[in-house]
Amino acid sequence: MKRSNRLVLLIGVFLAIVAFIGILLTLSSGTSGDGQIKAPTTGNVVVATENIPLSTRIKSEQLKVINIDLTAITPGTYQDISQVAGQIARQQIGNGAQVTQAALGVTGGGSITDIDCPVTFRCMAVRVDQLTGVGTVIKSGDFVDMIIGLQGAEFPVITTNPVDQSVTVVTGLNQTSVKAPLLLQGLQVVGTLLPPVEPTSTTAPAASPAPGGTGTQPSTTLSGQQEIVILAVTPQQEEVIRFTQLSGAAPLGAVSLVLRSADDFIDPLTGQPVVSPPIQTTGVILKTLVDTYGVLPPEVVETVTPVASKKP
Repeated sequence: MKRSNRLVLLIGVFLAIVAFIGILLTLSSGTSGDGQIKAPTTGNVVVATENIPLSTRIKSEQLKVINIDLTAITPGTYQDISQVAGQIARQQIGNGAQVTQAALGVTGGGSITDIDCPVTFRCMAVRVDQLTGVGTVIKSGDFVDMIIGLQGAEFPVITTNPVDQSVTVVTGLNQTSVKAPLLLQGLQVVGTLLPPVEPTSTTAPAASPAPGGTGTQPSTTLSGQQEIVILAVTPQQEEVIRFTQLSGAAPLGAVSLVLRSADDFIDPLTGQPVVSPPIQTTGVILKTLVDTYGVLPPEVVETVTPVASKKP
């Protein structure tokens, strides 16, 4: 046998021995003394590397993955940065805190154990339903505009009699007024409450799919479900909201919340919260619809009832 061939053979045997030893070390590291495989005692978690304010879009550079003892991992914690980056913070996340599903609003509403009201603001609750509250899917960290509509008793039209100074309310006029005041734009949601989810009956028949659909999407039921939305407001704003709540208008019909884009309130360069400049609105009454949008008012029809003439 040539010398070169023997050298190649020796190298191959040496590599095989090294590989065999490596396999033994790997197996021994994952097993106990009695040959049983050891369960892992640590795991990866995503933590914040700086304070992340409520309502901000989380960036990858604000996160890191660390390996800690399994007993110290909070339930619902994420293990990979890609699962968190780009999401909206539904809770304030402190520097070094583990990023959980609750911090991203994955667990939904239903209960609130703590409310961190922003400095100089007050936290106030309003009640909405599926039509006035964007389907009751508003979450903590969202921004909303509030539209207030007042009717009837809040805008009485009267006439006075100069003789006896009596007052008469004029009826038959459309007195609806809708206004999105400048003070009620860009309200931050700091918490939401939903009624508990009722268990689904296992014997109930499956809902029929919508015409033309595949039946894979969940159906939406207009059940009148209500949601309590807790807003961060200024003292002036809380007076406006409370006045509306105490007015004669229906509580759920007078106030509507309109969902805003979260990016309107985030600086695109720093990722920090900013105040979105308010937009001046004119409000709407029936005359506005007629003059600006060309809505046709009803035509007044006058009828004359003939009077029977007296016979001579």
